[in-house]
Amino acid sequence: MPEAGAEAGAAAEDVEVLIVGGGPVGLTARVLLERWGVRTLLVEKHRELSPFPRSRLVNTRSMEIYRLLGLADAITAGAFAPEFGRVRFRDTLHDGDFATAEMVGVHAPIPESPATGVVTSQDRLEPVLLGAADAPTRFGVELVDLAEEPGGVVAVLADRRSGVETSVRARYVLAADGANSTVRQRLGIDTSGPGAMTGFTTVVFDADLSRWRARQPAGVYFTAHGAFAPLYPEGGWAWFAPTPEDAADADWSEVVSRAFGPGADGLRADVLRVQHWVMNAFVADRFRHGRVLLAGDAAHAIPVFGGMGMNTGVADAHNLCWKLAGVLRGWAGPGFLDTYGAERHPVAHLTLRQAVANTRLALQVQSRRREQREAGAAAPARMELPWTDRYFAQLGLVLGAAYRSDAVLTDGGAPPDPAEVGTDYVPTAEPGHRMPHLWLAPGRSTLDAFGTWFTLVTADPAHWERRAAGPWPLHVEPLTGEQAGRYGLSPRGALLVRPDGYIGARWTGRPPGDPALRDALAAVTGSAPPPPPAGPATPGTGA
Repeated sequence: MPEAGAEAGAAAEDVEVLIVGGGPVGLTARVLLERWGVRTLLVEKHRELSPFPRSRLVNTRSMEIYRLLGLADAITAGAFAPEFGRVRFRDTLHDGDFATAEMVGVHAPIPESPATGVVTSQDRLEPVLLGAADAPTRFGVELVDLAEEPGGVVAVLADRRSGVETSVRARYVLAADGANSTVRQRLGIDTSGPGAMTGFTTVVFDADLSRWRARQPAGVYFTAHGAFAPLYPEGGWAWFAPTPEDAADADWSEVVSRAFGPGADGLRADVLRVQHWVMNAFVADRFRHGRVLLAGDAAHAIPVFGGMGMNTGVADAHNLCWKLAGVLRGWAGPGFLDTYGAERHPVAHLTLRQAVANTRLALQVQSRRREQREAGAAAPARMELPWTDRYFAQLGLVLGAAYRSDAVLTDGGAPPDPAEVGTDYVPTAEPGHRMPHLWLAPGRSTLDAFGTWFTLVTADPAHWERRAAGPWPLHVEPLTGEQAGRYGLSPRGALLVRPDGYIGARWTGRPPGDPALRDALAAVTGSAPPPPPAGPATPGTGA
C-alpha cells in the first residue's frame, strides 16, 4: 500500500533505484524493476494519483509491454470498446462528421502485433499500474535536492504536509517527474525544441451527450468550439481548448455549455474539475547525468495530438529498466547505461517532430473548414483529410523505431538509421529493430517469449543450448524450420533478442566457433566475455 509520506525522524534508507514521479512512466518502471528483483522506492509530490484524465491512448506498443507484464486484460477491462478508436471532426458536437479517421492499432487488431491499443483515461490506467507491484511508494513527498557520491546518489525528500526532510541513498535515480522536472532543472540539463507552446484548459463534466455519439463513437470529437472526449465507458466527459483570457473569472459550466453549439436545447454541463496546463514541446539535451536518468516527460515533452507522449515514456522505461538491472546485478558493464540515451534520444526527437506535424494537420483540418464556412456558401458535408485514413499514420514510429548503439551488433552490415522511420511499419528481423510478431501457437506470440531474460530464437536449439553459458539470463525459444525461414534464418541460424524485445544480434546460419553467442552477449551488455561453458542450458527456461 502507498505510504502517506515520510515519517519524522526516519533514518536514511538505502534503495537500488529511487523513482521520482508517480505517473504512468514512473509506475511502469516500478513494475518492471520489481520483476527484475530490483529494490525501488517511488516518491510522488502529489498526495494521490491524478484525478484528471490526461493521457487518453495506450497504443499498440505500450499494450505489448503491458501484455508481457500480465496487465493488458485489466487495462482493457476499464477501457472503451475498439470502435472508440477513432477521431471525428464536426462543426459542433451535435452536427454530423465532416471528417473522421481511425486510430490504427486501436480501432481494430492489426496483423503486425498480438496486442490492440485502447482508448482509456490516465486515471483508469494508473491504479492498475500501482496495484501491479509491491515496492514502496510515498505520496505527498517531493525530491528537493540530490547529490552524487561515490557509488550512488543521496536524495533529500520533503514531506509536503509536515515539511519533514529525510534522506535516501540510491544506486541510481530514475526521474519521471514531468515536463517541469525538478531533477532535470537541478542537474542543469537544457532542452531543445519549441518549448511552451500554448496554455490549455481541461474541464471534466457530466452531461447526457449520448444522443450525439451513441451511433458514432469516438475517442475525441474535434469541434470549432473545442474538443470533447468521453472519459469512461459508464459516463463522464472532458472538454479542452486553449485557455481564455478571462479564465480566472470564467463560469466554466457556461463556457462548456456554449461550446456544445447552437441547437443544444439548453443542455448544461455539470462541472466537476478544472485544470489549466501548458502544452510543451521539447527534448532534453541528454537523458543521463552520472547516476541519474531521465524518462517520460522529464526527458521529452510531446504535444498531445496523436497520443504519443505517455507511450513514448512507457517505451523509455521498458528500454531502461533491464539495463539498470544488468548493471546492478553485474552482468552488464558500467558504461552500459549510455546505450539508453543513444537509443531513446533519437526516438524522442522523431516523436516530437511527428507530434508537431500531427498538431499542424489537426489545425489544418479546422482551418480548411473555417475557410469553407466563411466563404458564404454551404459547407460540404465531407472534407478530405490531409493525411491517410489511418490516424496520423504513425505506426512506423510506434512499432518501427530503430536503435543504433553498442547494445546492437550489426555483424558488419549497415546499422539501422533511427531517422529513416516512415509512416508505415515494415517488419524486419534485422538487429536494432523490434522483433516482428509471429504466432507460435494459438494465443502465443513470439513477443510472449520475452521477459526478464535474453531470448535466443532458433530452429536449432540443441546446438545453441550447448553454447549458452555465463552470467546473463538466457531463454532458448525453439522455432520450426518454416518459422525460422519467415525471419530470414536458415535452420541453423538464430536471433538474440534483448529483454526489451529488440534484436541485439543475428546469425542467418550457424556461426563458426563456439564463443559466438557468449561474445555477442558480452558485446551487447558491455561486459567481459566469460570462460567457456561448463554445461548445456536448460531448454525453454530462463536462467
